[in-house]
Amino acid sequence: MDTLTLLDRLIAFETVSRGPNRPLIDFVRTVLAEHGIAAELVEAEDGGKANLFCTIGPSDRPGIMLSGHTDVVPVTGQDWTSDPFRLRIADGRAYGRGAADMKGFVASALAMAMRAAGRDLAVPLHLAFSHDEEIGCVGVRSLIDRLAARGFRPRLTIVGEPTGMRIATGHKGKLAARATCRGVAGHSALAPQALNAIHLACDVVGALRARQDALAESGARDPDYAVPYTTIHVGQIAGGTALNIVPNRCTLDFEIRNVAADNPETILAEIVAAGEAIAAAQQADFPEARIAIERLNAYPGLATPVDSEAVAFLGSLVGSGETHKVAFGTEGGLFAGHLGTPTLVCGPGSMDQGHKPDEFVTLAQLAACDAMMDRLLDRLAA
Repeated sequence: MDTLTLLDRLIAFETVSRGPNRPLIDFVRTVLAEHGIAAELVEAEDGGKANLFCTIGPSDRPGIMLSGHTDVVPVTGQDWTSDPFRLRIADGRAYGRGAADMKGFVASALAMAMRAAGRDLAVPLHLAFSHDEEIGCVGVRSLIDRLAARGFRPRLTIVGEPTGMRIATGHKGKLAARATCRGVAGHSALAPQALNAIHLACDVVGALRARQDALAESGARDPDYAVPYTTIHVGQIAGGTALNIVPNRCTLDFEIRNVAADNPETILAEIVAAGEAIAAAQQADFPEARIAIERLNAYPGLATPVDSEAVAFLGSLVGSGETHKVAFGTEGGLFAGHLGTPTLVCGPGSMDQGHKPDEFVTLAQLAACDAMMDRLLDRLAA
């Protein structure tokens, strides 16, 4: 099967993060087995999700690892012009959910693995396909833990997120957190005699915006990013049950996306202190007032030196040593930090098309990725 045929099959699996990815993983394992490649699964507790890892070629030496996630974001509420889970080819583009982010790369890597099975490799090829990347790089951690326990360290890991086949050496880290604001319920006709938890949450939002303004004005800078400083963003807020009830509970979820020079834990500690101060200002009249902030998830940033051997090697495969940094996060920081492997991000398509209706990757980008894979295969067999 070629890349486009595999992409057609992969897109047909509705691997939205909230659901299972196991049917897709079982398909990939079957394809690999048909070519004599044994794949190992690292299953989630419920068995509905799994990571897949395999090695092609000699297993007694480090090789090149290709990493891709198999989950996709939802299509709910999006206005697609065709079935998002059926590949559509038109105008030099391949449309479908995950075409760019990032089943195009997974298909190309799988097609390369099938070709590699018929070659005598001097350096091994490793595939690592994971789940639940879209909700915070969650699924791959169990696979990384297993590989780390073995002392496994690839010579290079390529995370195939869409970069237009340009080499990305870095991305920001991310920390997600939730503030739970507790007030005192009451009848809205007597609102001043109660403590409105939504109002407390608004005060927290104000503190977050003030911290963001400070970071934008005088925080650390990395000019390689489109937004060159650390950002703080509130993405969800929930509270209240009826208009005539003063709510006693409200939650808000926020994130910190940090440049390498900033410590997100330090920023979070400052936010926690601000929340405590907001609650303390109310406690003389309302002892129940509380603002509790909990850390939900985090993954590290990636910062691979531009003058590294890894960049030079990948540059020889893609035909350009030009580098940049991407705005979105990847599993790359986890691989680099926990396995100690040099890690770069490079894959077909653009994230400008990711997460949107009528997501697509151009056929030219898929061809460029296949060409990179062919050059890599020749190098592994040399």
